[in-house]
Amino acid sequence: MLAEERFSEILKIIEERKRVTAQELTDLLSTSESTIRRDLTLLNKRGMLKKIHGGAMAMDMTFYAKDDTVEARQMMNQLEKTAIAKYAASLIEADDFVYIDAGTTTELMIDFITVKNVTFVTNGMIHAKKLVKSGNTAYMLGGELKSSTDAVVGDVATKQLSRYNFTKGFFGTNGARIDTGFSTPELNEAMVKSMAFDHCSERYVLCDPSKFNQVAPITFADFNKAQIITTVLKDATYKNCSNIMEVGI
Repeated sequence: MLAEERFSEILKIIEERKRVTAQELTDLLSTSESTIRRDLTLLNKRGMLKKIHGGAMAMDMTFYAKDDTVEARQMMNQLEKTAIAKYAASLIEADDFVYIDAGTTTELMIDFITVKNVTFVTNGMIHAKKLVKSGNTAYMLGGELKSSTDAVVGDVATKQLSRYNFTKGFFGTNGARIDTGFSTPELNEAMVKSMAFDHCSERYVLCDPSKFNQVAPITFADFNKAQIITTVLKDATYKNCSNIMEVGI
C-alpha cells in the first residue's frame, strides 16, 4: 500500500472511531507499528488528526487532561445546562433517597427541585448549602475538598458511599463516548463517582451536547449503564442509543 493510500485509510478509520490506538491501526492495515507511528506523526503535523500517547484521535475530539474551574464551567452552555437540569429535577419523587454529584449542571438542578420528603447525599460543597437553604434534608460526604470543582473526594467519601443504597443518582461528566464511557480527569473524583454510580438504582448523567465525543483520562462508568439527559444532538452516531433523552431548550 502506498503512503498516501495508507494515510487515507488511517483518516477514514479515525473519522469512524474518533479515537484509535497505533496497535489497532497496525492490525487493520497489516503494516508495522513503526510505520504507523511515522504516519501519525506526519498527519499530526499536517493538522489532519491529533496524535496522542499510544495512538491518535479526530480533530473534532477534545481530550480533557484536567478540570476547568467551577467559575469557568458555569459560563459554558448555560441554556443547555438549564434545560437539562430542569428536566432532571422533575424526575425526583417524594421519599426518594438521592445522590447528587458535584458539577455545575447538577448544581442547577437544585433550583428546580420542588418535591418534599426527599433525602439527599452529595459530595458538592455548594450543592449541600443550596439544598439545606431550600429546605431539604441533605448529607455531605466527608473527605478531601478539591478546590477546582468544590467536590469532596478520597477514601473517606468512597467508604461512606459503600453503605448507601440510593433510589436515584444524578452525575456530571467531562466526556461521553460509546466506547470510552463517561470519563473525568482526576482519579480520586472518578473513584467517588464510580462508587456512587454502583449504589444507585436509577442513574442519570447530565450531559450537554459539547461533552459527547470527548474523553478524559479516567472512565468512571460504561456508556450504557445510565440514562443520559441532554439537549438535541446533531451527531447521528448517537441517534439509535435508547438511553439518551433529548430535551428542548
